[in-house]
Amino acid sequence: MLWFLLLLPVFAAALPTIEVRGNAFFISGTNTRFYMKGLDYQPGGSSKLFDPLSSPDTCKRDIAYFKQLGVNTVRIYSIDNTGDHDECMQMLDDAGIYLILDTNIPRASIARDSGANCSYNTMYLNEVFASVKLMSKYNNTLGFFAANEVINDETTTPAATVVKAVVRDIKNFQKNTGLRRIPVGYSAADVEQNRLDTAHYFNCGDDEMARVDMFGFNDYSWCGQSSFQLSGYSQKVQAYGNYSVPLFLSEFGCNKVRPRPFTEVGAIFSSQMSSVFSGGLVYEYSQEDNNYGLVQISSDNQTVTTNSDFDNLKKQYALVSSIPNNGGYQTGLPHSNCPPQSETWQASNDLPSTPLGALKYIRGDVEPEGHGFDANTQWACVADGNNSDNSSSGSASTRTSSRSSSSGTSSGTSQGSSSSTSTRKNDGPTLEVASGMASMVALIMAFLL
Repeated sequence: MLWFLLLLPVFAAALPTIEVRGNAFFISGTNTRFYMKGLDYQPGGSSKLFDPLSSPDTCKRDIAYFKQLGVNTVRIYSIDNTGDHDECMQMLDDAGIYLILDTNIPRASIARDSGANCSYNTMYLNEVFASVKLMSKYNNTLGFFAANEVINDETTTPAATVVKAVVRDIKNFQKNTGLRRIPVGYSAADVEQNRLDTAHYFNCGDDEMARVDMFGFNDYSWCGQSSFQLSGYSQKVQAYGNYSVPLFLSEFGCNKVRPRPFTEVGAIFSSQMSSVFSGGLVYEYSQEDNNYGLVQISSDNQTVTTNSDFDNLKKQYALVSSIPNNGGYQTGLPHSNCPPQSETWQASNDLPSTPLGALKYIRGDVEPEGHGFDANTQWACVADGNNSDNSSSGSASTRTSSRSSSSGTSSGTSQGSSSSTSTRKNDGPTLEVASGMASMVALIMAFLL
């Protein structure tokens, strides 16, 4: 039995990869289910953009505390795709820790406003593909998020169409270039009006390449000494009972009650939720302006001071134990029906075609080359070559397009608690936020060109 891999740091030469089976994760080559017992990690937030995985000193400093907490997964929201991550990824591997990586940075991401279509362009996909290729060589890269919280209210749902196209493009890039098929997903804000529609939309349609391999919720509905019923967790388990791919909490840890007791851990890692959810990631490691940190990092980056939240989470994670029968996971569930358009859901089932200029990367004719934190792409729908297939084997007939089947309707409406997004003052992780400046710049550039 390899249950110890799920609970404690593992000291080994190389971790086994994690794979999707039905609506759960498994350790490859075994019949042992994997639950994320994790942490969100981005020291400095977006205001001080920094790639911790390219700094061995930072990794050495912080992984010691990850091991104290007993985590097996960290989520990182931004990396420098020109950096060297070998040493840090090996340190994480040695500690038995996997990585969930967001593929965007603030200025190279999908806009959630009217600039969404322009922000989906060749220069943007080059950055995404460069990050995916760079991090795919590591066994302990568990998954990629194509975007985070792009849909954060009733007005931003049209942008889901573009994000779903990015999911499709990443998966086609993996397939055509021979990369390991690391799961690709979306991390969603918990918006009461469309949380169910969002989940079903990203898992619907006849094109399996456009459907996510996993789905994360950023959920802050369990506050203080709540319960499985009062928090709305019970309603969410019921609502997503037939969801066909793994679900997990990509952020959790309401801070309305301080210090945070993290009593939700007992429910998340129990048979009450394990048939539907595969663990979760606590928001967040370092103390930033939004006051969710488990530790305070000194101004000279040399000293780490833990707080009561750290102690409480350490205690709760230590109590996590084996769930019998692999948690009651399910296989063979059908993918979702696409939600119909409504006042609260405006995403189209007709996905935009991949920009022609990006096909050379998807076909493997040209290697994507990242520009790190200097990348700035949201205007680049009007850049030269954006919609020209200029590779040697290019032709318009190879365009990558997709339509999600719109037959059927959503399987129901959420009965959970009110939107919990408002309980969190985001500091950095909502990296897909973009203003109308993207579309304004695009218009100016189009006029000048």
